[in-house]
Amino acid sequence: MSSVEPPRNAIVTGASRGIGHATARLFAARGWRILTTSRDDVPPECLRDPAWTRHIVADLAEAKDIERFISEANATLGEAPLHALINNAGWSPKTPFKERLGILNGDLKGWRQVFELNFFAPLRLARGFAAALHRGKGAVVNVTSIAGHSVHPFAGSAYSTSKAALSSLTREMAAEMAQLGVRVNAVAPGEIETAMLSPETEVLLPRIPLNRLGQPDEVARTVYYLASEDSAYVTGTEVFITGGQHLL
Repeated sequence: MSSVEPPRNAIVTGASRGIGHATARLFAARGWRILTTSRDDVPPECLRDPAWTRHIVADLAEAKDIERFISEANATLGEAPLHALINNAGWSPKTPFKERLGILNGDLKGWRQVFELNFFAPLRLARGFAAALHRGKGAVVNVTSIAGHSVHPFAGSAYSTSKAALSSLTREMAAEMAQLGVRVNAVAPGEIETAMLSPETEVLLPRIPLNRLGQPDEVARTVYYLASEDSAYVTGTEVFITGGQHLL
């Protein structure tokens, strides 16, 4: 008589739209139990999916919210293992006058807000779920950006440097969390067709060898690979999902 393995558990942040939503839906479709968070509710039909265990509304840039989320998520997991933590939530502030937010303009308070969500939240979450990840011999996948590796015409300096810092954090997390049996990798998307995309992005198409924008599902499938047993000997790696844009 064969035994049925219990479903695997994943936490996905920033899951109400874009890459995070596509990732949560993919994990659920492949039989994982998912617990999600974002500043907004997810569409009602998502929570009718029995695989979508719970959605917790929280602003992960706020210390009280992130502490509450970690506490409630760990209580939901109980003693169950966590097999994947997907740090997708991120913020790229925009100006109303279509100017790139750089070093010399914009409020420094905005820099702190960007770093709280894009850099410190993944760090806090890795700490907060370390025990559950250890139980699951799980994987962390951080969502960085092509903007963290070169100057981007639309992404502001705060966003770009926060994503560069997250790339470095991925390396450090991979080295330290290996002792817990936890792998840590990252995906660096390029121009993906989401609400975060600037309306002027189409001018970048000539710089993308595949000559098109990427789709959230294409990022989600790479995230899934890095979280799954198919990448069991992969850690400390950052995968570019850019249509070749990072080559130019």
